[in-house]
Amino acid sequence: MKAVVLHGPENYPNNYEVMDIEKPVCGDGDILLKMKAAALCGTDKRIFTGAKTKGVRKDSVVGHEICGLIEQVGKNVKGFAVGDRVAIANVIPCGHCSACLSGRENACLHRQAIGYEFNGGFEEYVLIPQVCIESGNVVKLPDTVSYAAGALIEPLACCIRGLRNTGTGFNDTVLIIGAGPIGLMHLQLSLISGAREVIVSELDPEKRALALKLGAKIAVDPAKDDLEKIVMDETNGEGVDRIVMAIGVNALVDGTFKLAKKGGTVCLFAGFPKGKMSEFDPSVIHYNELNITGSTAYKRIDYLQAAGMVSSGKIDLDAIVSHKFKIEDFRKALDLHMAGTALKVVIED
Repeated sequence: MKAVVLHGPENYPNNYEVMDIEKPVCGDGDILLKMKAAALCGTDKRIFTGAKTKGVRKDSVVGHEICGLIEQVGKNVKGFAVGDRVAIANVIPCGHCSACLSGRENACLHRQAIGYEFNGGFEEYVLIPQVCIESGNVVKLPDTVSYAAGALIEPLACCIRGLRNTGTGFNDTVLIIGAGPIGLMHLQLSLISGAREVIVSELDPEKRALALKLGAKIAVDPAKDDLEKIVMDETNGEGVDRIVMAIGVNALVDGTFKLAKKGGTVCLFAGFPKGKMSEFDPSVIHYNELNITGSTAYKRIDYLQAAGMVSSGKIDLDAIVSHKFKIEDFRKALDLHMAGTALKVVIED
């Protein structure tokens, strides 16, 4: 079968190749999945360039946003059948570490994941191991959900975790920094959660237009417009209730804090470059009693709720997909993803 094999973190773009490898053998407790859609994300960019190495194995297959069709079911697997359309919650918590026992399985100290410890979605057939199935990480989808949307349930689940940490609710004003796929998901989730209005800050005009289409009240070009003035005009000089940083740009942190109202919350949702520091005025946090939170991965309940929202049509993930490629054209897909000009790039069957 064809697969994208990552040979190591060094020497990008020559550290991977599309090649033929052995089709996985389905064990008695496993599921063999025919990959129908596997999406590229910001984390993949960091993996291929070597900026992220934790859990990534040499000569392995990455890709953690996965949806497919069950090809084979091990004889000991119950509740699934050949032909089922399923999405995969890739993060598998251990269930017994201090983080899991305190209700933070998303931050599990010993978590395993498809696309890291186990081969991921950038291959024609993906082996879903017994531990993943027994953890409840395989979710059936109705025919009404496209495979591409099914793959995007994973980042949507991450956004739901971020939304919980941010605390967005009825009548809140929300500012989202960045209108990439993650920012656009946060936009839709904020509105579903009852936000009175959402302001989006984004450099790219096409992404700003899509943000408006998906419900943003204002889409600001921060290179041309005065974001602070617009935010303050919209909030009677108070600042917004909730802010989500959906892009990991360290230089924007200090200015972003200053746009939150007293008692407001800022979620540093995006992954930030490891080892790089941000300078900010701590008095803004002190005197304004700001709540600063992060967000990592998702809990299984977040994934199940994300899948339910997609299945019921409450959120539009297909609108976020901008490009689709076959696996043999993975290099074109990754180059486009790396260039930052695409919205969401999906590898499909």
